[in-house]
Amino acid sequence: MRAHTIADTLLQLITTRLGSGPPPRVRALHLPPHPWNGTKTGEFAAIELDSGALGLSYVLLDDTLAALAGVDGARLVGSDALALARLWRDGHGAERTLGFAAVNALSRQLMDQAGDVPPSATDSIGGLLPQAGEHIGMVGFFPPLVQQITAAGARLTVLELRADLAGAHPGFDVTLDPSALRTCTQVLMTSTVLLNDSLDAVLAQCQQASTVVMIGPGAGCLPEPLFARGITAVGGTWIEDGPGFIGALRLGAPWGRFARKVLWRRPRAH
Repeated sequence: MRAHTIADTLLQLITTRLGSGPPPRVRALHLPPHPWNGTKTGEFAAIELDSGALGLSYVLLDDTLAALAGVDGARLVGSDALALARLWRDGHGAERTLGFAAVNALSRQLMDQAGDVPPSATDSIGGLLPQAGEHIGMVGFFPPLVQQITAAGARLTVLELRADLAGAHPGFDVTLDPSALRTCTQVLMTSTVLLNDSLDAVLAQCQQASTVVMIGPGAGCLPEPLFARGITAVGGTWIEDGPGFIGALRLGAPWGRFARKVLWRRPRAH
């Protein structure tokens, strides 16, 4: 029997909260410039719903951006957004990227309807508080965040898929071995683990971690299923000016002024 995946759980929660009314429809697919312009702002695509809700997804896995550049976005206009979202679980390649963006767009619509507005983040590492001598894990090598962790005197281990990055670096180590996370007391990962299906495998190595944070513009889904799986905080991007954001995304221009970084924290158990 197939294990119940995070995609199963999220899709079921979205379906339940949408209820029995007409399904939300896709208004547009928004892509960054192709080929990639080498900046963070060129790494994400967006699905826009008729409600104006936007959901982001990372497009630099494998040949996803090139594949999406060949998609006729007009064919998605007016389509069932929930059916598109199911491609995150059931599709392949670039289909899964579109599906995940739809999951995030539907999540945003549901949060808007519920009046659920998350607080702004106070840093770019999801509220992690690294201490001197502490062992911190990072899933994926993100150079801008390394200094924030190592500056505190913490020991940093980065889990990567790229063999060319493995080895000792000034102030931190990069490994291909997930078991290296077992002794980490805090772990930072990006939402890419939801796209490459590595979330559960990573979480299985984080049993000793009191803090497990997921961050990134693609971390825009309903957070409750992530909390239930062991994530303690989710840091995402909350788009506040949709038209401005879309215009910048399509140009590959900075879109920070059209959004803010937010942080959902797992409720404390009573």
